[in-house]
Amino acid sequence: MIDILAVTIEGNILNDLKLEQLNEDDILWYWVDFSSPSDEEVSLLDSHFNFHHLAIEDCQHLLQRPKLDYYDNCNFFVLHVLNKKTLSPEEIDLFIGKNFIVSFHLQETREIPEARQQLVSNMDKVWDEGHIYAAYLIMDKIVDRYFPVVYKLEDKLNELDNMAAGRWSRNLIEQLFDIREELIKLRRTVNAMRDLLYRILNSTHLKAFKTNQVYFTDIYDHLLKLSDMIEANRDITADIRDSYISINSDRMNTIMTVLTIMTAIFAPLTFIVGIYGMNFENMPELTWQYGYFLILGLMLLIGFGMFLWFKKKGWFDLYK
Repeated sequence: MIDILAVTIEGNILNDLKLEQLNEDDILWYWVDFSSPSDEEVSLLDSHFNFHHLAIEDCQHLLQRPKLDYYDNCNFFVLHVLNKKTLSPEEIDLFIGKNFIVSFHLQETREIPEARQQLVSNMDKVWDEGHIYAAYLIMDKIVDRYFPVVYKLEDKLNELDNMAAGRWSRNLIEQLFDIREELIKLRRTVNAMRDLLYRILNSTHLKAFKTNQVYFTDIYDHLLKLSDMIEANRDITADIRDSYISINSDRMNTIMTVLTIMTAIFAPLTFIVGIYGMNFENMPELTWQYGYFLILGLMLLIGFGMFLWFKKKGWFDLYK
């Protein structure tokens, strides 16, 4: 589907236009949006707009890293929006020329209609280079959509941290690694977009962007904030993971200490039982009247004595 918005020299907005009408003298600038286009519509990028074939290939072969390319008749931008369900990036491509912007995306997005609606409802705020303002709105909407995703993960992480303070379970650690994986996905997208905005701000080829640099600097600042938030949350997941590993190690050490104490106590008792369990005939103690009770008493004395010795050494103060 192709949506066309054009602005005349008098400031009027035109919607029901054909591509051939966009070259008329009274058109100041225009915005053409290709949303889930057919093969025939995709071919217009070459036949009507004469865009470079490499840029057209980038539009059709997903997924490109956010980038900026310079061509003779336009500048080509690759932007990433987030799929809220999977947190996977989806691509929006922009062709920005002297008096036009062409947006291209293979999937439906909310950012393009919202930017279009804001532009139409605030025509009094549109810059002289209206197509650059449209590009700003698109980028701003894309970055604004990142914040709710990061806030949601932050809330989940705080909730998980509070749950972990009371008890640990395998389910909790699995949730922790799921959140960490989602943060890594976000970091890839946000950092790539941050690098793109940095390049836009420092490019010498984008003179129209330089005129309104303060607006794109604001987007860049938002991306820096998002990047810091993601890194902070990743550090929290690392801290929780390290705490889990430390607690598990301490628990394992406690178990091994208990088993060691039990083994140490029963070792001499097992030795005594092993001696008197041998079926030799000439064992004087076997014929004693009180031999059985004497051996039991000796075993109890040894066990109790070792228990007191371990207790004195502090081996039973495991949970203090």
